[in-house]
Amino acid sequence: MTVYNDILSAKAKQKNLLAILIDPDKFDVNLISQLADNINNSIITHIFVGGSTVEVEATQRLVSALKPLTHLPIVLFPGDVTQISKEANAILFLSLISGRNPKYLIEKQIEAVSLLKNTNLEVIPTGYILIENGKETAVQKVTNTLPIPTALQQLVADTAKAGELLGKKLIYLEAGSGALHPVPTHLISLVKQELTIPLIVGGGIRNKQQLEEAYQAGADLVVIGTAFEHNDSFFNDLKK
Repeated sequence: MTVYNDILSAKAKQKNLLAILIDPDKFDVNLISQLADNINNSIITHIFVGGSTVEVEATQRLVSALKPLTHLPIVLFPGDVTQISKEANAILFLSLISGRNPKYLIEKQIEAVSLLKNTNLEVIPTGYILIENGKETAVQKVTNTLPIPTALQQLVADTAKAGELLGKKLIYLEAGSGALHPVPTHLISLVKQELTIPLIVGGGIRNKQQLEEAYQAGADLVVIGTAFEHNDSFFNDLKK
């Protein structure tokens, strides 16, 4: 079963999915065995790898070290075409549909095509929507785009639906790395009502309660990142 079909199957069964996002520039690859043990003994279902600014070889090193240690799918969440690794299982082929910078709407995707042709990566078209969270994020700086304010609820919902109508297979609501606030639950619910495709929510989720609230609001897959980077005991709350 492909990564995307697995997500579809979980959605149909109303099974909550959880991804851990590992930023190669923020993680010491020498600690990979300990991290893999924690992941394998947790309720985590997917491993996302990527970041807004990552050293060219860092993604490859991390994926190569991690792959033999887990049976979970490793999915690339690239901030740039330099973050493509043949050893991953899939790649979120992101289009920043909340912004109007053509570089991140289509130009970077065109650059990636020649690289993807030489891999067996499962390519999953994903509409990426950056949501205001109370601070400027790395994504905002790198892409030179503005997040959608949380007050513009209908714009968020319409943007998500437009992504689906354009053929995206996933919609990703993102508050950003280190977000002060997660995506509001009422926004998640509003977007969920518009979509027939799976909804991913990430950014600013730091505890089990916020995780459960995101699921209850309609997230099919939740992504955590900063929480585990700054809280060594975080996995205790996610044990099987």
